[in-house]
Amino acid sequence: MMGNRGVLHDEARRIVRPWAVRRWIACLLEFRGRHREVMTPRRYTELFFLDEAAALSAGHRPCAECRREDYRRFQSLWKRVVGAEADADSMDLRLHAERLDGKKKRTYRSDVAALPDGTYVARDESAWLVWNGALHDWSDRGYVRRERPSRGLVAVLTPPSIVAILRAGYRPAVHPTAQ
Repeated sequence: MMGNRGVLHDEARRIVRPWAVRRWIACLLEFRGRHREVMTPRRYTELFFLDEAAALSAGHRPCAECRREDYRRFQSLWKRVVGAEADADSMDLRLHAERLDGKKKRTYRSDVAALPDGTYVARDESAWLVWNGALHDWSDRGYVRRERPSRGLVAVLTPPSIVAILRAGYRPAVHPTAQ
């Protein structure tokens, strides 16, 4: 999965900002034979995620072009459970407010038992995926399954609107190590 937050790098391919636009999207790695040179000067910076659940936790939503069916499903659930306008601009405006506290990641507390599959939480200073009755410790190579505590407050990394959409039945694609 590839993400886009605008142009984040300079001419020397150094990351100089964490985001440049409100539209944070999650795209397919391959679409209609298109090819991109990674970190092309003055072009958007490619961000790579382990899977869709990781992209959602960062506050990215499905791309309306390369992931049209997922976007429409996400948009339909947004209308139903968030109860707000579901055009791309409206969703992106709300998600932008939910994912950032100034320039840092916004989190909130919730009981782990109340969180749906696909949600990311912070535990032991690392990111964990809630999936199939367990917590899965994230790494760049995949997940390691651990027992899920039955109760307890955790810091939630996934924005609240996306958690609501997950709770309503949106099932993100996850890396095979979480299965």
